[in-house]
Parts: sequence; C-alpha cells; structure tokens
Amino acid sequence: MPDIIARLSWLPGWAVGTGLLLLAAALAISVHGLLLRGIRSLLKQDQVFAHRLLSETKVPTRWALVNFALSAALPFAPFTVYTSDTISRLLSASFIALVGWIALKALDVAVGLHLRRYRMDVEDNLLARKHITQTRILRRAVALVIIVITTAAALMTFESVRQYGVSLLAAGGAAGVIVGLAAQPVLSNLFAGLQLALTQPIRIDDAVIVEGEWGTIEEITATYVVIKIWDWRRLIVPLRYFIEQPFQNWTRETASLIGVVMLYLDYRAPVDRIRAKLSEIAEASPLWDRQVAGLQIVETTEATMQVRVLVSARNAPTAFDLRCEVREKLISFIQAEMPEALPRSRTDIDIQPGQRSAPPAKRETILVGA
Repeated sequence: MPDIIARLSWLPGWAVGTGLLLLAAALAISVHGLLLRGIRSLLKQDQVFAHRLLSETKVPTRWALVNFALSAALPFAPFTVYTSDTISRLLSASFIALVGWIALKALDVAVGLHLRRYRMDVEDNLLARKHITQTRILRRAVALVIIVITTAAALMTFESVRQYGVSLLAAGGAAGVIVGLAAQPVLSNLFAGLQLALTQPIRIDDAVIVEGEWGTIEEITATYVVIKIWDWRRLIVPLRYFIEQPFQNWTRETASLIGVVMLYLDYRAPVDRIRAKLSEIAEASPLWDRQVAGLQIVETTEATMQVRVLVSARNAPTAFDLRCEVREKLISFIQAEMPEALPRSRTDIDIQPGQRSAPPAKRETILVGA
C-alpha cells in the first residue's frame, strides 16, 4: 500500500486520500453483501429472530463495515495530522451511533416477535392486552436508555464537548441538577410509566372511567395516555395520573361486565311476570353471555318500588347495548301488557254527608325509566 501511494505522489494529498477512502468503502460494501448471503445460508429456517435481525439491520451493519474499512485505511491516507484526527473522531462517533442504531433495531425485532404471539382481535384478549401494554412501555424505557448512552458516548469522542457527554452519562454536576429539576414532570411520568408496566393498573384497550368520561385506553406513550371517549373524542391524561388519582377500570381482570337497569313501578306490578319476560328477552338477545340475568326489588318509596335488573355481557360496549335493549323491551312490555304497573300518584277525596256523589279520584300516570 505505501508503494502504491508513493507512485501517486504527483497528485495532491487530499485527492489520494479521498480516493483511498472511497476504494475502502466500495470494498467494504462488496464484502458486506457476501457476508450477508453467507450468514443467511448458514442459518436454519426456524431461526426467525436471526433472519429478521439480518433483514432489519442490513443498512446500519453495512455502514458499520464501511466505517471499519475507512478507519483501517485512514492511517495510509496522506492527509494532514489535523484532517486525519478530525476524520478519525467523526468515524468513532458515527460508529457509536451505528451501534446504537443496531441495538434499537434488535430491540424492535425482539418486541415484534414477542407480540406476534398475542392477538387483540379475539374475544378474550386480556392476556394480549397485558403483554402489549407491558412490552410497549418497557420498550420505550430501554430505547431511551440506549439513546442516552449512545449520545453520551458519541459526545465523549470530541474533546470540546466531552464534558457534556460525561455529564449526560453520569447525570452529575450543577447543570445536571438544574436540568433534572426542570425536567421533573417529564421524569415523573417516565418513572410512572415503568411502574405502570410492572403493576399494570391499566392496559391497552381497557375500558375506564376517568374524570367522569367513559372510554377505552387507545395509546400509552412514555409520558401520557390517550383515552378514546365513547363519542370518539380523545382525553389526554399524564401517566402519573393513574398512579396518584383514583379511577375506574371496568376490564381489570376480565372483559365481562354486569349491566344494571333500574325501573320504578307501581306496587301492583306483577314482578314474577316481569322476571319471566326478562329471561325471555335475555335468551333471545345475541348480546347476552348466558351468565347473569336477574330481577330484584331493591328499594321502596311511598309511591313506587325500585326494581333492579342485572344482565351480563362479554365486554363494556356490549353491556351498554344490552342494557338499552332490555330497558326498551321491558318498558314496551309493561306498557302493552300491564299498564297498571306504571307509576301512579293517587289522591283520596272524602265524601262529606249531604253530597250525592264524589268527583272521580284524580289519577296521574307517569312512566319512569332508568
């Protein structure tokens, strides 16, 4: 190599050095293609992770090999000391960045293969929601650590900004304290995300009531949660809210729910007939999960009795629709078959001596549905 460079001494040094580096890069790209095909031929078909990793990291590994070839050829290039030192530092920083890129790709491949075993489009997806939520939160935390370490290591290759890399890696010094205090809300959400991943009070697609709004968990990011409200609005809530504030989770252990319908009926209402009609409605409804269907008198007042109807369904949206169906059909049945069961207000009028007849009792019929 030195003999060839000596023969080209009539050319400017920068031109010879540039040509040498381009030749090394072209050679590295060719070798990369050969290595990739050779490794694939040695892998077995059932080694899915290795095959997927090779495909996903094709670009960063190619540039890493080019980086290695340039570093090997740089000492032979007739550059000035300053130019060689600058190129060497750039190559070191870029190699560190490429290693971080490869690590992120490997993390994504591992997460994708892990989540491939769980399906969200099945009826009982509790296990899938648990693993998807946990994996996504932990993936963001690990990715953040990789990015911070990669950035700090790359900065440490340059003398002028090395202290920033050390501070970022060690998180020390007065500047680090100030930045930490300023970023306290962000950091608290990040730690809340890790706690959510471990304890899982919420998961993707959970049905929740937050701030009086009913919806489903649509997305969990590193700092906030997106809740899709029943009318398609989006409620954005910080992660730490679910650690610090009470909320309702309707699908914590299972997606099945019991829906409640309240009816207010007159004391003359035949409860047994209404109970039988409830069983008929539930049996005919495709929304009922064949688990719970009951009717009870739970409270009484001076004018009416309060009847509670319980029906179960496989998830929260289905339970809501089933409640509406049962309420509508029971009210229609009572109106058509037993109007005397509707709530009434009564007024008694005493007949005084000497009156030939009393005016008819005042009656007002009111239908009240829960």
